Amino acid sequence: MTSPQPERRAKARLFSRSTWPEARHLADVLRTETVGGALLLIGAVIALIWANSPWSDSYTQLGRWVPWPGGAAWHLDLDVATWAADGLLAIFFFVVGLELKREFVAGELRDPRRAALPVVAALGGMLLPALIYVAVAVSAGGEGLRGWAIPTATDIAFALAVLALVSSHLPQGLRAFLLTLAVVDDLFAITIIAVFYTADFHPVALLAALAPIGLFAVLVQRGRTWWWALIPLAIAAWALVHASGVHATVAGVLLGFTVPVLARRPAGGGGQPATGGTRADEGGLAAHLEHRWRPVSAGIAVPIFALFAAGVTLRGTDLGALLTDPVVIAIVAGLVFGKSIGIFGSTYLLARFTRAELDEDITWSDLRGIALLAGVGFTVSLLIGDLAFGTGSTADDRVKVAVLLGSVISAGLAATVLVRRNTAYRQVAERELLDADGDGVPDVYQRPADR
Repeated sequence: MTSPQPERRAKARLFSRSTWPEARHLADVLRTETVGGALLLIGAVIALIWANSPWSDSYTQLGRWVPWPGGAAWHLDLDVATWAADGLLAIFFFVVGLELKREFVAGELRDPRRAALPVVAALGGMLLPALIYVAVAVSAGGEGLRGWAIPTATDIAFALAVLALVSSHLPQGLRAFLLTLAVVDDLFAITIIAVFYTADFHPVALLAALAPIGLFAVLVQRGRTWWWALIPLAIAAWALVHASGVHATVAGVLLGFTVPVLARRPAGGGGQPATGGTRADEGGLAAHLEHRWRPVSAGIAVPIFALFAAGVTLRGTDLGALLTDPVVIAIVAGLVFGKSIGIFGSTYLLARFTRAELDEDITWSDLRGIALLAGVGFTVSLLIGDLAFGTGSTADDRVKVAVLLGSVISAGLAATVLVRRNTAYRQVAERELLDADGDGVPDVYQRPADR
């Protein structure tokens, strides 16, 4: 009779290493988002310099320019800044929808036990920042309560870019956790935008949007990647969702959800893709479309949005009054303290009161750095700020300053912790990774202690 397995083996591992396909997908995402994060940062810096230069009027005029004044009947008489937020970000959210679908079907979220951690961590990382924001706003007389959701979001491109710069030796599990956490965070942010920041709701337009979304779904489910059909259907769905009063970026998520993740196989169960399909069948259409559109999202859509969203004029501003403004304090505190404590605390409680435990390669110090990094809330936080207070308002300028400040502080604190942890892992790798048989494969791996 075989002896029973030790109790330790029955426990679920938090942040366990991904399978090879997941690791390869993660590496591809990191490469794209690292470049995208750098471009996003460049766009934000250009916006700040331009908005505070002698040519600041040209920056304002460009953002307010309406390229299609005749689109009022379709609610499309939008200025350039709004097109960047409502139009280009729909591409970003389409990629988010594809990533969410992949995670639920073939990624970390397909297993309920593995999905519990990023979901709980994301919830903790959204609830505590919102509570901190509300507490600060109420103590100041209730000003700016409408912006309670601003510090709840994590910017996936910015955060992954920072991680990539400092993580030459950090465990793969941390990268996978940050990506999954950010994806779940985006799902909750999309829900918040749809539910709490929808004005002048028109249900007929939203119901009409189901027609192009349905046709889009039929085509992609059959493996048809005809751009001349899919792109017009996507534009029609976006326009109808925008006309409904729901934020138009939600259309991108809905379209992403319709795309199949798994490769199509012939009815007979053979190993070759079905005839008539495209080469996307070899890896799943979602992977194919994500590969095509992620560079557009990270390299064009998000940086252009940052260019028009991050430009706040500080000339003649009383910085002392600005930094003591309740809205600014609430957002910065939510991003810096709320995100990190919420994520780290919820993860600790999950490990404390369940049978789950950290993977043997990861320490709580590693997790502390990732929790701090999740406080980088740029793209979605600025978008929610626009929805809460309106583009160009005084409160909107305060939101931009607060989001930028909170994100920079979070990134700096996270980099400090993660650089220290990366050094510890590198030292152990140099000291303890041995190649006794000369085959180039390390034979020994020891986990660095918390320092």
